[in-house]
Amino acid sequence: MFRRRKSDPLGRQMVLAIAAGRVAVGVGTLFATRPALGVLGFGETDPSGLALAKLAGGRDLALGTVTLALGDDPAALRTAALAGAMLDGADALTFVLATGAPETRRAGLNGVLFGGAAALAGLWAWGRLAP
Repeated sequence: MFRRRKSDPLGRQMVLAIAAGRVAVGVGTLFATRPALGVLGFGETDPSGLALAKLAGGRDLALGTVTLALGDDPAALRTAALAGAMLDGADALTFVLATGAPETRRAGLNGVLFGGAAALAGLWAWGRLAP
C-alpha cells in the first residue's frame, strides 16, 4: 500500500558537492582569512572582523566535514542538507543587510548570490533525498 520512495543519487551528489565547497570556504576563511575575505569582496577589516570571519570559517569547515562523513547515511545526510540550507539562507539574509553600506555592497551582493544559490540547491537536494 505504502511505497517507500528511494533516495535520488543526484540529490546526494548535490549535498556532498555543497559540503565539499563549504569545507574549501571554511579552510580558506579560517586559515587564510584576509585573502579569503578579499576573494569574497570585503576590503580591509579590523581584528574583530577577522575574528568573526574565522568563526564563520570554523562553522563551515565543521558542517562541511560532518556532512561529508554522513555520505552513506541517507537520513542523516538529509538532516545535514536541511541544516546547511538553513545556514546558507541565513547567510544570504545577512549579506542582504550588508548591501546597504557602500563599503560592503560588493561583498553583500556576492554573498546574496552564492549564499542564496547554495540555500536553494540545498533545499532542492533535501527534497530529493528519501525521508
